[in-house]
Amino acid sequence: MTTRFRIELVRLDTTEGPVEYRFPSDLTVLAGPTGVGKTTLLELVKFGFGLNGTLAPVAVESIEAVTLDVRIGNERLRLVRSLDKRKRATVRVTDLIIQERLPDHSTNIDGEHALNSLLMRALGFRDDLRASSERSMKQGSRITFGDLLTYLYISQRQMNHDIAHSQENYRTVKRRTVFELFFGLIDDEILDLQAEVNSLKEQIQKAQERHRTVVDFLCDSGTQQRLDAERALEAAQAAQANAEQRLAQLRDVLDPVADSETRALRDLLTDTERGAAELAAAAADISRRQDRYATERRRVRSDLDRLHRMREANLLLADIEFSVCPRCMQSLRERDVSADLCRVCLQPDPVTRFTAADGDEPYEARQLREQLDEMAGQLEALAEQKSLVEQTAADKDRLIAVLNAQIEQRTAQRVSPRLQAFSDAAQIAAAARSDQSRWEAVLQQWDTVADLALHAENLDSARARLQSRIDIAQQSLEARRTEVIDGLSEEFAATVRAIGIPGVSTASIHPTKYLPVINGDVFSKDTQLGGGLTTATQIAYWCSLIAVAMRTPGADYPMFLLVDSPRLALNEDTKLSPAMYRRLTTLAGTVPGRLQVIIADNELPSGYRATYAEIDFDYDNPTVATIAHPGPNAVPTIEGE
Repeated sequence: MTTRFRIELVRLDTTEGPVEYRFPSDLTVLAGPTGVGKTTLLELVKFGFGLNGTLAPVAVESIEAVTLDVRIGNERLRLVRSLDKRKRATVRVTDLIIQERLPDHSTNIDGEHALNSLLMRALGFRDDLRASSERSMKQGSRITFGDLLTYLYISQRQMNHDIAHSQENYRTVKRRTVFELFFGLIDDEILDLQAEVNSLKEQIQKAQERHRTVVDFLCDSGTQQRLDAERALEAAQAAQANAEQRLAQLRDVLDPVADSETRALRDLLTDTERGAAELAAAAADISRRQDRYATERRRVRSDLDRLHRMREANLLLADIEFSVCPRCMQSLRERDVSADLCRVCLQPDPVTRFTAADGDEPYEARQLREQLDEMAGQLEALAEQKSLVEQTAADKDRLIAVLNAQIEQRTAQRVSPRLQAFSDAAQIAAAARSDQSRWEAVLQQWDTVADLALHAENLDSARARLQSRIDIAQQSLEARRTEVIDGLSEEFAATVRAIGIPGVSTASIHPTKYLPVINGDVFSKDTQLGGGLTTATQIAYWCSLIAVAMRTPGADYPMFLLVDSPRLALNEDTKLSPAMYRRLTTLAGTVPGRLQVIIADNELPSGYRATYAEIDFDYDNPTVATIAHPGPNAVPTIEGE
């Protein structure tokens, strides 16, 4: 069932008094020549919904607040938004059904009382839905009321350019998702599942990258496979066992011919050699850790240098000012522009100018510098630890030399050959123990590799299960998709024929892009028809969407259309204008009270004036009637800018 959406009143509180416009009719035309403020009024409506409107100078200078009385779904709300830059971030909201003031709502989409959430819920949609692409690894951007409004408000800028910002590729996923939500071709479960699938894709990629990093490290360490490390560990264990067995045999031979002091010296020598081997292994491990920290430090320093170069580029380029428009090459020097606005597009200037004296570096740079400082501390601690280990190892080596000398002196004449064999066996045992510790550490790394591979496999299995659920859910909607797209194509072709757009032989709706297909070409900047023919195609498209939504069960399309200047690109003698108004009039009258259409236009076809409400404007009676109009030659229009 389609959703009711009506604007009942627009009130402008100006410095010279209030101006009110009511819209009780299903079809209302705001008529008047260019420059009387029709687009200004429509952009103020958009602004009143908490979005960024293109505000004319008369609005900025003379209008204090805009008030909208709207009926959305089962809600009747009054929205009051100030144009003061310090106050416009909040909107005063009143429930007109119970006549109760609600908490002020923020224009920010996040927060406890966000106007976006209020409007989305009124339209029957959750405020946390995300538009996710199947080819992406991101959860996607949140769908906002502003995204829905692109299907309800066709501005003059869009009328002869594109459909719902279809030329802006970064909006494509949202545009398609909003279309599918309006016609019931997707549901909340599919959107949530797709966002979760994309999140899992990102986690899988990170797990696979970590897996490759560890495997590359192990390959660089000389073990191409886990089996190599296991064999090396077994060899070290066997060498240690053989050496200890040899030591035991030599002790049995030496004990009868060695006195108790010599045996004590030999025991001390064995313990010392064992400690020296362990210290050597510890020193090697510290060196490997130092190498890893040094590599990571070089990477972080490279990132920090890149940020500094970006910041320096910003300092060099931020002060560049255009003296002529880069599009039309008109001079910009005579334009009176506020210091906080961009001279070219008149939008708030987002450039933050940093200087060397600011002393405030970006958050990412601070994070990288803190990482560098932390790694420097780690390297310093490792250096101290390595120095202590090396000093202890040197002490051990000196003690071994002293013990060997003492034992040699005591047994030179009796057991020197056997003692040499004992020393050789002890060294072999110590080396085997050191190798064993090293290969055990390598095997732990291979265990990590197995864990990472299993984690990535589990994530991929979870992703596959979710994708299967998505496929099943989409298959259940496939019949509805076919029915809706076929209905839209038939309606669009019939509307194009009824309007009589010249040069169009075939017309349909693309089954996945949801855009008009004219003569076999999808609507785009390269395939658009010239001038007013594009405008007529736009009107045919929006009329078709509303007509099909009206008769499609389960459609959540808001029954509202706000159109700015459809006749601006049409020639006065063309037959397209009456045909377009005839189609709009028929559409609005299909079910009285169900659809609201508001059109701002210049000259109107006289034959249809009796079928709709009309509010006339001129330079003596502009849309902001309390402020005197300076005349057509003294006001730059929003369209012109």
